[in-house]
Amino acid sequence: MTTISHLRKWKQQQRRFASITAYDAAFARLFAKQGIEVMLVGDSLGMTMQGHDSPLPVTVEDMVYHTRCVRRGAPSCLLLADLPFMSYATPAQSYDNAAALMRAGANMVKLEGGVWLADTVSGLTARAVPVCGHLGLTPQSVNIFGGYKIQGRDAAGADQLLADALALEQAGAQLLVLECVPVALAERVTHELSIPVIGIGAGAVTDGQILVMQDALGITGDSSPSFAKDFLAAGGDIAAAVRRYVQEVEAGRFPAAEHSFH
Repeated sequence: MTTISHLRKWKQQQRRFASITAYDAAFARLFAKQGIEVMLVGDSLGMTMQGHDSPLPVTVEDMVYHTRCVRRGAPSCLLLADLPFMSYATPAQSYDNAAALMRAGANMVKLEGGVWLADTVSGLTARAVPVCGHLGLTPQSVNIFGGYKIQGRDAAGADQLLADALALEQAGAQLLVLECVPVALAERVTHELSIPVIGIGAGAVTDGQILVMQDALGITGDSSPSFAKDFLAAGGDIAAAVRRYVQEVEAGRFPAAEHSFH
C-alpha cells in the first residue's frame, strides 16, 4: 500500500513519481499494473466523463461514486479525491463531505485555495483526514480568473502563491498540487516546502507529476492543454503509453520545455 510516507521519502531521495486521474475500476487497475502508485479522482470528471465545460456541476455524490469505483480497481494505490465546488465553503461542511469521500475509499482529500483555507485544513487534519492543497490555476475558480490562465507570473502573484503554500503546509496539508505556474516559481515552492509537490503545467522541477488520463492518452482532441503530452501517439497500446509516461517522468524527460511555462 502506497502512503504519504512513501511520497515524503521519495522527495528526500529526489525520486520523481508519476500520478494520473482515474474515474473507474478498469482504468485504475490498468494504471496500477503499469506502475502508477498515486491516483486522483478529480472533479475534472465534470468535463471528461459528464461533458460539462467546467468542473462546477460536479457533486459530492458524483465524487463518492467514482472514488468507490477507483478504489475497487486499485486497492493499494494512494488515492486522492477532490472536494468539489462549494463543498468546503465552511469548515463544518468540509468535515461532512470529506468524511463521505474517505468512507468511499479515499486516502486524502484535495481542495483548492490558499491561506483562507488554513482553518479548514487544520480542522480536517485534526479529525484524521489528510489534505492535499491545490494552488496556481484552480479550475473551480475559472469564473474569477476569467478563464484558464497561467498564475504567478508577476512578483506579487508569485510571492502570494508561496505564502499560500507555506500557510497550507503550516496548517497540516501533507501534499500540494501546483497547476499552470512558471517553472521558476514551481522550483521555488518545491524547494521551500517540506511536503511533496505534484506539478501539472509546472515544469519538471516538482517532486511528482499528474495528468488527466484523457490528456495523457490523446483523446481530448483540440482541447488538450499545452502542458499535456499524448503518450499513446508513439504507438503500442494504452498500457504501453502509461508505462512510457511513468518512465519519462521518473527520468525527468517529461514535462519537457514545450510543456512548461517560463
